Amino acid sequence: MTLTDLRREYASRALDEKDAHADPIAQFTIWFDEALKSQLLDVNAMTLATASAKGEPSARTVLLKGADENGFVFYTNYDSAKGRDLAANPRASLLFFWAELERQVRINGSVTKTTAAESDQYFHSRPIESQIGAAISDQSRPIADRSLLERKFEELAAKHKDSQVPRPANWGGYRLKPDAIEFWQGRTSRLHDRLLYTRQADGSWSRSRLAP
Repeated sequence: MTLTDLRREYASRALDEKDAHADPIAQFTIWFDEALKSQLLDVNAMTLATASAKGEPSARTVLLKGADENGFVFYTNYDSAKGRDLAANPRASLLFFWAELERQVRINGSVTKTTAAESDQYFHSRPIESQIGAAISDQSRPIADRSLLERKFEELAAKHKDSQVPRPANWGGYRLKPDAIEFWQGRTSRLHDRLLYTRQADGSWSRSRLAP
């Protein structure tokens, strides 16, 4: 079998305008809840695509940690490669792909940092090991070897054995406020359903069907 032979038909579901919610955030919630009920692995994993000030694209997988009418939230090191991209070019794209449901959701919008209070609350809700890992990592920067990380981890774990790990100032949340959300449902013969919601100047959403 070659790469050109790799294909499958999508035929489990449809996405019709009459069934889709008029509000894309509500529609996302419906789909996300269905993905949760299907017990998919890493259901909140999403591809985050950013671009540098020079327009060089970069993509990686991050985890969704909040979604409502205010936007989609994820957390990371502000000095990481994605953090540097967002500082220079505060727009990004998110992509969810739920293969078992033959669905994907693409979200474009502007990105801002969450409040310090939000970042503090989430940071201290994480397992202590994750807090320490975030605190010791100069994310995306070269390191000599893994033993350096392990030594720093042990040192900080000992230091905060009986105290709270402070959230690093360069670690926190981002919120993407969408201006376009596309829902894709796989269909037979590659005639996929694609519904695009576009935010209007007054904050309302328009909806259109796209050719597959």
